[in-house]
Amino acid sequence: MDIFDIKTDSAPAAIGPYSQAICAGNMVFVSGQLGIDPKTGQLAADSVQAQTRAALENLKAILAAAGCKMNNVVQTQVFLADIKDFAAMNEIYAQYFAQPYPARAAVQVAALPKGGLVEIMAVAVK
Repeated sequence: MDIFDIKTDSAPAAIGPYSQAICAGNMVFVSGQLGIDPKTGQLAADSVQAQTRAALENLKAILAAAGCKMNNVVQTQVFLADIKDFAAMNEIYAQYFAQPYPARAAVQVAALPKGGLVEIMAVAVK
């Protein structure tokens, strides 16, 4: 099985020793995406909605670089700095996925890098 990394300038560069995504066979594993504007390297805004939209746009760009679309996603994991933001995140999230929706977990974490409010990772099948 071939394993290779996926890289695109349309999403923020990795901020550590990891890949934006890894392709293993027909599976694509996208690293957690914060709501960072890839042009500025800064968080999109101070709202969970804006950061969710930016995180999903980053995810979409990485998937495109891997030859996938959002409907190829079979699982996501959503990390929230505050679980009270679940409904606001979910409102934006629902705009990016259609039935059959990916399997998903959404949890509150103690903190996210760069003071982010949301981080989203995904698994897709080509």
